[in-house]
Amino acid sequence: MVRLRLGEILIKQGLITEAQLREATEAQKLDKGHLGEILVRRGAIKEEELAAALGTQLLIPYASKSSGLLTPQKDQELEKLVPYEYAKEHQVLPLSRNMNSLTLAIVNPFDLIVIDNVKKMTGCDINLLIATKTDVSEAIQEYYTASDSSTRTAIWDRAIEKSMPSDGDKTYSSEDRSDAELSLDKLIAKAEEAPVIKLVDLIIRQAIDERASDIHIEPFKDKLEVRYRIDGELYQIPPPAKQLHLPIVSRIKIMAKLDIAEKRLPQDGRISAKLEKRTVDLRVSTLPTVWGEKVVMRILDRDAIKLDLSLLGFEPKQLDLIRKALKVPYGLFFVTGPTGSGKSTTLYSCLSEVMDPAKNIMTAEDPVEFRIDGINQVHVRPDIGFTFAEALRSFLRQDPDIIMVGEVRDLETAQICARAALTGHFVLSTLHTNDAPSAVTRLLDIGIPTYLLTPSLTMIVAQRLGRKLCPNCKEPYEPKPDELGGVKLNVDLIYRAKGCDNCAHTGYKGRVVIAEVLFIDDDMRRLISKGASYTEVRDAARKNGMNTLFETGLKKVEDGITSFDEVLGATAG
Repeated sequence: MVRLRLGEILIKQGLITEAQLREATEAQKLDKGHLGEILVRRGAIKEEELAAALGTQLLIPYASKSSGLLTPQKDQELEKLVPYEYAKEHQVLPLSRNMNSLTLAIVNPFDLIVIDNVKKMTGCDINLLIATKTDVSEAIQEYYTASDSSTRTAIWDRAIEKSMPSDGDKTYSSEDRSDAELSLDKLIAKAEEAPVIKLVDLIIRQAIDERASDIHIEPFKDKLEVRYRIDGELYQIPPPAKQLHLPIVSRIKIMAKLDIAEKRLPQDGRISAKLEKRTVDLRVSTLPTVWGEKVVMRILDRDAIKLDLSLLGFEPKQLDLIRKALKVPYGLFFVTGPTGSGKSTTLYSCLSEVMDPAKNIMTAEDPVEFRIDGINQVHVRPDIGFTFAEALRSFLRQDPDIIMVGEVRDLETAQICARAALTGHFVLSTLHTNDAPSAVTRLLDIGIPTYLLTPSLTMIVAQRLGRKLCPNCKEPYEPKPDELGGVKLNVDLIYRAKGCDNCAHTGYKGRVVIAEVLFIDDDMRRLISKGASYTEVRDAARKNGMNTLFETGLKKVEDGITSFDEVLGATAG
């Protein structure tokens, strides 16, 4: 029996055309990558379609996370057979062991060295399942985090216990609660003590393991609170003793290269934390409160955030429009939404989509969140006069092709962006507006004349982030009409949050983009040139097929991705 090639299988399944295969094959000759990965990058096929086709080609079963096949069998201590670090690095997941046979999920079935190493490591014959990189990464994180939870809890308890002041310990006595009475030398010494160092390291490590985006360390009158923001919600964790507030804050300041003697003014810094074989950046912000300094650390873990438009959650039609806009050689591309709605991640994903050695890409940010090779990233400093507008003027003397501006806040920046778009540059930026149509009126209100805005504006994406239902515990139910407030759905059963160990009993795990996408066509340009009102822009966009934020959210409810309550909360206002 002659085994078909991957391209032949994809054509036979109707997933790609012969023209797409030829283009991908030509691209393969240039970058020497795998054909399947090139097709996924180009948006020709989805990640799961590639995995299924490879399974067909190699006669290996395809397993998806939603099918439940990527759930390792409990009580077999599989995490000891294949350690977390190895599973994470090589994208393999042990699923079950039967006598001398180990079932293993793998992303790259062509990597015979990895398969042979697992065989030697475990002493087992290997039965392969093929899965996508996204599914395997999520399953690895869930399994090894759950397996290690009891161990980490014990370590956390021991660290807090060791860090607690003893009766005879004068270092953290009640007399030392006054900032004025604690000398700088003494504060530095206590911040460098082993228990404090271990405690701060553990707070950061646990936050990263729990997929937190922020760490809050907050002092109050008689207590110290530590909270993690996970999937947009804040959760409390067992706090250290109140007396440890000063040493903990001082330790963080030392790591972030901040002035530990300055407690009256806010400060900002940055920490690079090494975790296994990757580096995680933490953006540190301190703020003086009535009970002492509050510290917030924003975790910037590029490995945890996939800068890939196809993985963010946009609907297929929306994704097509965004990619259509990104292919335009010049114009204005805006992403709008409130703080914390994922605007930066979308912009970075757009940049990843258009990255090309033949293009000069420059960004002006406050601050630079993700550092990406191949992009010239600049941190603006308004305090010394280096504003977004000043950065843009400098960029235009640097022969740019694509420019990203962190945010358009004023008329000067907006006008420079518009003029840059008109002179052959592609400009991406963000605005703070509630939806896509209101971005047009916002830009006009800022003061951009219609003769500048009309020909330069290309695309507006408004978005929110909604929490995804935990795939392991979400439960179907038939909603009553009064629960939906008169909203009509196209399905009888939808899903709601329940809660299990995998999602820390919240019922949700991960987040998904809920968006509305407004492509600026000739009809819309004519409206803008007349100074159209918000209502006129919205009605024209709806007539042209734009789904609102709420309508996009309802589609995700029908698909079982999120709950109706979550969509109501995420798209309100």
